[in-house]
Amino acid sequence: MHEENNSIPEREVPIPELRKSLRLVIYDGLASEVMTTFTGSTFLVAMGVLLGASNFQIGVLASLPTFTNIFQLISIWLVRRYNSRRKVSVLCSVIARVPLLLIGTLIIFISSSFSVILFFLFFHYLFASIAGPSWNSWMKDLVPDKSLGTYFAKRSRYNQSLNVALSLGLALLIDFIKNQQPGFELNAYGLFFIVAGIAGLMGVSYLNRTYEPPSILAGGNLINMLRKPLVNPNFRKLLVFNSVWLFALNLATPFFTVFLLRSMELPLSYIIVLTAISQVSSIFALRVWGRYADRYSNKTIIAICAPVYIMCLVAWCFVGIYTNFYNNLILLVGIFVVTGIATSGINLSLTNIGLKLAPASESIVYLSAKNIVTSCFSALAPLAGGIVADYFSERSLHIGASWEGPALTKSLRLVELHDFNFLFAIAAFLAFISLEFLIHVREKGEVNKDEVVKVMRGDIKNSIKESFVIGQMIDLRHQIRKIFRRTVKRES
Repeated sequence: MHEENNSIPEREVPIPELRKSLRLVIYDGLASEVMTTFTGSTFLVAMGVLLGASNFQIGVLASLPTFTNIFQLISIWLVRRYNSRRKVSVLCSVIARVPLLLIGTLIIFISSSFSVILFFLFFHYLFASIAGPSWNSWMKDLVPDKSLGTYFAKRSRYNQSLNVALSLGLALLIDFIKNQQPGFELNAYGLFFIVAGIAGLMGVSYLNRTYEPPSILAGGNLINMLRKPLVNPNFRKLLVFNSVWLFALNLATPFFTVFLLRSMELPLSYIIVLTAISQVSSIFALRVWGRYADRYSNKTIIAICAPVYIMCLVAWCFVGIYTNFYNNLILLVGIFVVTGIATSGINLSLTNIGLKLAPASESIVYLSAKNIVTSCFSALAPLAGGIVADYFSERSLHIGASWEGPALTKSLRLVELHDFNFLFAIAAFLAFISLEFLIHVREKGEVNKDEVVKVMRGDIKNSIKESFVIGQMIDLRHQIRKIFRRTVKRES
């Protein structure tokens, strides 16, 4: 009887309890980020390369988190059955964390087959996907609309800051083990999974103490309910853009690490440092994007950031054409910096615009439909990417220019495409096409992106001026203190 009462959300909650819950969600995010970092895509890909995984298997690995979103229908059924988003989210999150502990144990003591690892990762992502819609709907009602962008930008900054610190440490550890104790490298990945599972379960404990606002669940046939987002003209336009955009991104993104490990032969620590640089850029940019998303619109932020990211995809086509290692490294640093700035705005805005356009009474249905539809494209993209990469592995395109003269003969490589570079070029082209679909999406309060860019330029100029004035004031204070100290010394 007591358990039944706990499964029903409380009708009223004091403001201090609400503030406490928002803090707990941040704590859960940090614990979950530890789990994600220890089993992050870069480390999983590096482990796959160590185990001799094929491009197709890497594609399967990348598609699992999105493919399993198809099963989010189960989340809607469970929430309607038990009338508690918290119970569904917590229970499924617990079940999702257990396979990580099993994978770690298997790697260390029993088997190191990549196929077996993929099998258990499927269940990890499956139950995480089922937990997702209930968590999203729960957060939509918990976090006030007016501070939605600011709050999740803050949460993302904390998570990414932790990710940067952990990733750097883990990468250095892996490279050290690889050089000093190569036989222990695989066991180190096994330990990573065990730590990830423990951290994930700690995160669930925070989530279990978070307040759940009362939910308004629409009744009716589940299939008919899922048709509503698809027949809603504006939400359907968002689904089309989101699907094409994610297909373009996931066609190339999973293979960045493979390209750097195999083609560029970079150490894992270099790749993690580059990823950390991207995340640091993202951390600094998130505060800005969150503020502007709340002030203007999420669509505007996407319209600004998406073309920038496409240029980064194009820039990947030029990585490796230089014979000088440091020229390639400088280009990679630039790509990762700009990518971090662009993706932070895109990811934040894509999440928020879905929350914003979903009706409160049917938010879980709308968000589940969005995740299910986009997951089909996101899951197919890495598989297609692996096939495309294999097709172009024995093909290449070279475009260059040469100058011959009495005093100088010079050859210049303009474009040099092979397996993965072809993939990046195709992804950039598809991402560019997706922007045509964004134009048709309507968001309340949206502002023309050119006007927002003008405002941002003005704010940046003012910030630079303020920083200069503050810097001069700080410097002046130090100068006054030095003069005062010298005067005191002379008098003494």
